[in-house]
Amino acid sequence: MARRARWVVKIGSALLTNDGKGLDRQLMQQWVDRLVRLMDQEVDLVVVSSGAVAEGMTRLGWQRRPESIHELQAAAAVGQMGLVRAWEACFRRHDRHTAQVLLTHDDLSDRKRYLNARATLLTLLGLSVVPVVNENDTVVTDEFRFGDNDTLAALVANLVEAERLVILTDQEGLYDADPRQKPDAKLIREARASDPAIVGMAGGGGSGLGRGGMATKVRAARLAARSGTITTIASGRSPDVIEALGAGQAPGTTLMPDTSPLNARKQWLAGHLRMRGRLILDDGAVRRLRQAGSSLLPVGVVDVFGQFSRGEMVVCESEQGERVACGLVNYDAADARRICRKKSSEIAGVLGYMNEEELVHRDNMVVFG
Repeated sequence: MARRARWVVKIGSALLTNDGKGLDRQLMQQWVDRLVRLMDQEVDLVVVSSGAVAEGMTRLGWQRRPESIHELQAAAAVGQMGLVRAWEACFRRHDRHTAQVLLTHDDLSDRKRYLNARATLLTLLGLSVVPVVNENDTVVTDEFRFGDNDTLAALVANLVEAERLVILTDQEGLYDADPRQKPDAKLIREARASDPAIVGMAGGGGSGLGRGGMATKVRAARLAARSGTITTIASGRSPDVIEALGAGQAPGTTLMPDTSPLNARKQWLAGHLRMRGRLILDDGAVRRLRQAGSSLLPVGVVDVFGQFSRGEMVVCESEQGERVACGLVNYDAADARRICRKKSSEIAGVLGYMNEEELVHRDNMVVFG
């Protein structure tokens, strides 16, 4: 193997807590015992763990889950103390080190912070440390965050380019109908993450609980697929689920990506990072991007809008306002304005330096239409 395999394993609250009444440390130890056996098979693991709110409520003596966002954040902050200590104690029994990694959506949307988070996680994995990832709830202001740890796990899978995302839940997997209402519902063993029918089976909007809580998990699989990651949704109630996966078996539901990792990475860039600015292209540049697969040179840019830094995402539009492409820009907004309509050979003379001859390289660009 060129490198050890990388897996992201997300474990839901129902599998870590005592009926929602705080952490079940004996159960957590059982999970860690299984995960360590998987690591012994040349698999590097990132754990995305729920359970902070439930543990915080227990420590604070709260009987009912609060509705206030600030009280939820407070419970999560208190609960993180117990959650991380519990994971650390369990892994230490196997002489394994753990690390707490708290992320926000901005960390994975901003290119520089994304690269820093990626570098840190890969360094930890290289040191055989198990990162335990959760959301940094105390600093999030937009309705408690990513929305769910399934989404967070998928974005972490993108971040580390994991081969597999494992979402462990209290359901066997994805069924073709709600098994609580139709006892003869069939378990979907394998499908494409992009299959529209799968989204319908998982349930539509609202809370996402219409098909046994599968809606957010299917959306997570679609996000993970952008990096070429295979997603397994399986029951954590089965004591052998980790061993089965490590043995190459396929319990639960396996959702496959459609694309190679390179193309998937471009899809992830297009769909996840926020656009920080706009580049207006002349007709010749539009043709070169679409027909020749070229990089975007400054000579083809007629105008620059927005404030952005090098490495951030910008959208490229035609002079008629049509969205042509998006990508990571090699110059900040002020310098991009100075070199637009200039040949690459003129960049150094205008700016006094040259990072790249392209304004956006084709490897960091997604072209539409």
